[in-house]
Amino acid sequence: MKYSFLLFLFISSSLLASRINDDSLYLVQHYTKAEFQVPMRDGVKLFTIVYSPRDQSMKYPILFNRTPYNISPYGKDMNFIFRRGLSPVFLREGFIFVFQDVRGRFMSEGVFKHMTPFIDNKKTKNDVDEGSDAFDTMDWLIKNLKNHNDRIGMWGISYPGYYASCAAINAHPALKCVSPQAPIADWFFDDVHHHGAFFLGPNFDFFATMDLPRHGFSKDWIIPYQWKTPDAYNFFMELGPLQNAKTKYFGDSIGFWNDIVAHPDYDIFWQKRNILPYLKNIKPAILVVGGWYDAEDLYGTFKTYSNIEKNNPGIKNSLVIGPWIHGGWARTDGSFLGNVSFATKTSLFYRDSIELPFFTYYLKDKGTLNLPEAMMFMTGNNKWQRFETWPPKDLVAKKLYLNANGNLSFNQTSSAVPSFDEFISDPKKPVPYTEDVYFGMTKEYMTDDQRFAATRTDVLVYKTEVLTDDIILAGPLMAHLKVSTTGSDADWVVKLIDVYPGEAPDNPTTRKGMRMGGYQQMVRSEVIRGRYRESYEKPIAFEPNKIVEINLELQDVLHCFKKGHRLMVQIQSTWFPLVDVNPQKFIENIYEAKPEDFIRATHKVYHEMNNESFLEVGILK
Repeated sequence: MKYSFLLFLFISSSLLASRINDDSLYLVQHYTKAEFQVPMRDGVKLFTIVYSPRDQSMKYPILFNRTPYNISPYGKDMNFIFRRGLSPVFLREGFIFVFQDVRGRFMSEGVFKHMTPFIDNKKTKNDVDEGSDAFDTMDWLIKNLKNHNDRIGMWGISYPGYYASCAAINAHPALKCVSPQAPIADWFFDDVHHHGAFFLGPNFDFFATMDLPRHGFSKDWIIPYQWKTPDAYNFFMELGPLQNAKTKYFGDSIGFWNDIVAHPDYDIFWQKRNILPYLKNIKPAILVVGGWYDAEDLYGTFKTYSNIEKNNPGIKNSLVIGPWIHGGWARTDGSFLGNVSFATKTSLFYRDSIELPFFTYYLKDKGTLNLPEAMMFMTGNNKWQRFETWPPKDLVAKKLYLNANGNLSFNQTSSAVPSFDEFISDPKKPVPYTEDVYFGMTKEYMTDDQRFAATRTDVLVYKTEVLTDDIILAGPLMAHLKVSTTGSDADWVVKLIDVYPGEAPDNPTTRKGMRMGGYQQMVRSEVIRGRYRESYEKPIAFEPNKIVEINLELQDVLHCFKKGHRLMVQIQSTWFPLVDVNPQKFIENIYEAKPEDFIRATHKVYHEMNNESFLEVGILK
């Protein structure tokens, strides 16, 4: 199935406009709608829609959402399916719902900035950022809306999750609870890049739409480009070097694409857009939510939680991770993803038993909140687990060694003589990231069967013997590779995989023609642009054939590899078109690489004494 920003946005929008369901009817019958231009401290006015309960016999808390993605319908129309990341149960519970176009988007005044740099010490009225815009809006709401109880809660998924994080810093006194969900944190490590490697597939059409110049206020999205093919692999191969994006499509009209090209390294441009160092002075209760299979903001989710935890001792800061894609807890029932079943409707449990109680407890003093520090869904054996710390305290640290002959083991069998595995990486024949070819990014790829990759000669495969007992990996995963290349640059992709036994039964959602016997389910994966192995700010070339160390954080995991299964690790250097192709020749600005710069190279992964390659894991007892 195709999962791209444009598909989700435009098809969903057309569905919303085409019908009224029971929730929308309830909204029409029980709420009134008002629109405001709310003034900010620098005079810019932000377009804001407020839905208030018609029943005025009680006071209601305010639930506030800020987004760059449009808060339609505008005007008197109330014809939309109530969602925006919340369960319809909230509608019947009774809140004042406030939605706002952020600065410079759609019907709001001002100039839009991606990941607006946070100003820590604001001194003048012109020192504005997303935190100040949220603060000023909340101050206006408290002073101008009627029938509220002086309490505000915020939530947001993805980009709106980032805005929620910003609002929690030096928060307005009325802001009592905030839920950043799949929040963007740092675009050099989530969404746009992963450890400096550019995520081409999902960002090409995203910025082509998001960064079209705005000529006055607008209420609708514009689809600027027709790619004329669903086959992303061939489309991007024919596009060639990334400098062709401007000459063939964008020109100079897509501003942030130009910024990406102008800032290939982790310089001050990207550093200023990292919200993580500023997650201090937080007073509201926090509920960070994410999915194990969030291909966009898994980094942002875990780093937002850990930085809030570290920098704000004593506050209530909880983490919830389920078996979900990006935003899946809000728009799927969470019972399966692609061919993989989770046996229960995890999203419904979250919405009814975690999210709603969180907001009603802090905003309405309703009920009790039996929420642990971390509520995590264990994949593999499909059950929720409660933890009082994350990562769990009782982990046993182990090393999972990449040994000779494709052997993966907790025991090292390295040789004293040179020992390595090698493969030829050809930029003209990159390894696809999935068997699907669709434009954008498939929503299932993080649980996809990896057998298609394991058969390629440019993918190294290591696997354990058949497990005689269950093994639960929990907490952070780190790959430590000793490598060399005949080129002067290279990307390194590491995938942790759960190999099913041959007799594994099919799931109800197993697609036609697929069998779960022998299925190689990706559990965790990550990529690093090798030039950043020592510093993200100052890239360095590889010296041909010299052994160097690659340390790659794969993010956290909670997965049970069951008895009868195997663990597998795959190593490769291309992951196309999810990630752009590295020319494998060191170019000062990789976005300016020319066709002749793309060269074949032989890469080696070592497993000899003193040059061991392994994964650092935690085992939950």
